[in-house]
Amino acid sequence: MAIKHFLRQWRFTLILIGSVAVGAVIGKMTGPRAECLKPFGDIFLNLLYTAVVPLVFFSLASVVAGSANLRRLGRIAAWMLLIFAITGLISASLMITAVKIFKPAEGLTLQLEQTAQEESKPLAQQCVDTFTVSDFQQLLTRKNMLALIVFALLTGLASQAAGDKGKPFREFLVAGACVMGQLIKLIMLYAPIGLAAYFAHLVGVFGPQLLGTYARAAILYYPLSMVYFVVGFTLYAFLAAGRTGVRRFWTYIPPAALTAWGTGSSLAALPANLESARRIGVPEDIRDIVLPLGATIHMDGSCLAAILKIAVLFALFGRDFSGLETYAIAAGIALLTGTVMSGITGGGFLGEMLIVTLYGFGPEALPIISMLGIFVDPPATMVNVSGDTVAAMLVTRIVEGKQGISIASA
Repeated sequence: MAIKHFLRQWRFTLILIGSVAVGAVIGKMTGPRAECLKPFGDIFLNLLYTAVVPLVFFSLASVVAGSANLRRLGRIAAWMLLIFAITGLISASLMITAVKIFKPAEGLTLQLEQTAQEESKPLAQQCVDTFTVSDFQQLLTRKNMLALIVFALLTGLASQAAGDKGKPFREFLVAGACVMGQLIKLIMLYAPIGLAAYFAHLVGVFGPQLLGTYARAAILYYPLSMVYFVVGFTLYAFLAAGRTGVRRFWTYIPPAALTAWGTGSSLAALPANLESARRIGVPEDIRDIVLPLGATIHMDGSCLAAILKIAVLFALFGRDFSGLETYAIAAGIALLTGTVMSGITGGGFLGEMLIVTLYGFGPEALPIISMLGIFVDPPATMVNVSGDTVAAMLVTRIVEGKQGISIASA
C-alpha cells in the first residue's frame, strides 16, 4: 500500500528522471549524432515559452483579484511582504555562501550560444525599461517579464477597486489562471519526450560531465536545505512566540511538511498547512491571507535553488560568479523567481525561464537547470511550505503582539 502511494505521488517525477536517464544513455551511445534529436527538445521549449506570458499574467492577477478583506489585508500584507523578502534574502545569502565554498560546477564550461546583449544604458533608463513598456503589445513577450508582472499586479488591484462591477472580470482572471494551469499540465505531458531528446543532444555533444554537475549540486542542496529547515525555522518560530512557538511549530508542522515533500506542490500542501497553522495558534484571518499568498509568492526553498541554478549556469557559460553586485542581482532574481513560481505543475519551469531570460542565456540553458530543479524539488517544496507557516507566526507576533499565538490557540 505504501509503495503504491509512493508511486502515485512520485510517478511523474520518476518518469522525468527516467526519461533523462534514457536520453543520457542515447546521447552517450550515439555521440554527436544525437544532434538530430534536438528539434524534439526544441518543441518542448517552444511550447513552454509561448505559454509563459499568459501564465504569469493570469496567475499573479488572479491572486490579487481574489484576495478578500482588503483593509485588513493592507496592514497584514505590508509586514507579510517584508518578512517574505527578509527570509528569502537570508536563504539566498546562505546558498551564495555555500556555492562559493563548495563550487558545484567548478571546472565545467560548455560552449553554449548566448543571446546578444544590448548596449549599456543609464541606470534610470534600465529601471524604466525593465518595469514598464511603451505599448501594450510589448507585454506579450517574455523579454518584458517584469513589466508584465507589474501590469498583472495592477490589473488585480484595479479589479478589486471596481467592486461589484468588477466581479465578472475577477472571475475571468481566476478562470484564466485555472486554464493556464491546465495548459501547463498538457504541455508537461510532452516533457518526458522533450527532455529525453534534449539530454541526448547535450550528453552526445557535450559529454557526460554535465551529469556530474547534477550530482554535486544535489549533494550540496539537500544538506543545506535541511539545515535551513531545522535551524532557520526553529529560530523564526522562537522569534515569533519563544519556546512555545518552537514547540508548537515542530509539533504540528510535520503533516504539512511531509505533504509538501510528497506532492512537490505548495498548493497541494496548502490544506494541510492551513490546519497546521490553526493548531499552532495563528489567527484565522492571518493564516487565510499569508498561507495562500505564500503558497504563490513566498519560496525560501526556491530561493535556495535559484541561487544554485544561477551559479551552475554561470559556470557552464564561463561567467564569473563573484562580486557584491553580482550577488545582489542574483539574490534579487532569486526573490523574483520565488514570487512568480506558483504552486501549479510547471511553476519551476516558469522561474527557470525567468532566470534564463533575465540573464540572457541561450535557450539550451533552460533544460539544464530544469533538470536540476527536478532533483531538488522535494526539499525545496518542503522548505517553501514550512516557511509560509513561520512567516505567518512572525506576522502574528507583529500584528497581534507578544501573546498573539497563545491567545489564538486558547
